Amino acid sequence: MRALMTKLEQATALDRAGDRLQRAVQATLRPQRVRDLLHGVFLGHPLHPAMVQVPVGAWISAAVVDLLPGQRRAATTLVALGTVSAVPAAVAGLNDWAELSRDQRRVGLVHAAANTVGLTLYAGSLAARLTGRHGVGRALAYLGLGAASAGAYLGGHLAYKQGAQVSQSVSELHRMSNGWQSVAELAGLPQRKLVTREVDDVSVILYRHGDEVTVMLERCPHQSGPLGEGEVQEIGGHACVVCPWHGSAFRLNGGEVVHGPSATDQQVLPTRIVDGTLQTRLP
Repeated sequence: MRALMTKLEQATALDRAGDRLQRAVQATLRPQRVRDLLHGVFLGHPLHPAMVQVPVGAWISAAVVDLLPGQRRAATTLVALGTVSAVPAAVAGLNDWAELSRDQRRVGLVHAAANTVGLTLYAGSLAARLTGRHGVGRALAYLGLGAASAGAYLGGHLAYKQGAQVSQSVSELHRMSNGWQSVAELAGLPQRKLVTREVDDVSVILYRHGDEVTVMLERCPHQSGPLGEGEVQEIGGHACVVCPWHGSAFRLNGGEVVHGPSATDQQVLPTRIVDGTLQTRLP
């Protein structure tokens, strides 16, 4: 399986179809508020993994109920619930997928294909059950569960091996030592401009507003974009830094994500001023 996953990551033959689908998804899901909703900005973590719990749970439950006598109606209801709920979960997944790197999109494309096969089989299972062909319905459902399980394995590889939609910046904290560390002289920091500094070789951005200074990890949680090269924009009455790579926006007074594709907040570090020197430390 490891060798197969590596081949998928390097399968450039998938790029033609993947690039076309990416353009179609981005053209269809155009309003920013819709993309933010599907990314899970309002939750503070990706929406897609939360949504898939409903169809997966319903389908696994249906597989168990199908083994019990006299439970045709319950099994049909569970298959219907899983089939219907899989559609919005897939839309959220496509929205996330369209903002990934190319090697991640290759694996994600096969992940989506496996889940599409599973969804199609479950739709066929539901149709068979509703027309009284429960034996066919059960067979199609078990095939669908197999396809969805393969898709789930690929989804796990995307998240845990390739880091898709996982915060890329939080691991930077593990490289910082404990205790307060000097970062800059307060008098030398310009007002309302981004300044990049390093703490134990970890890049951070500084933003001064009056006598208040924000110290934030510099690498974007989404795809490690350089926030220090981003723009400061006022969004919803708050000063925000916008990633130059994919447009994720974070409040500079707290790190909260405002716009995706990032669904996670950016880490802000505690600060203090000692004898005119800005200091910071681990949270």
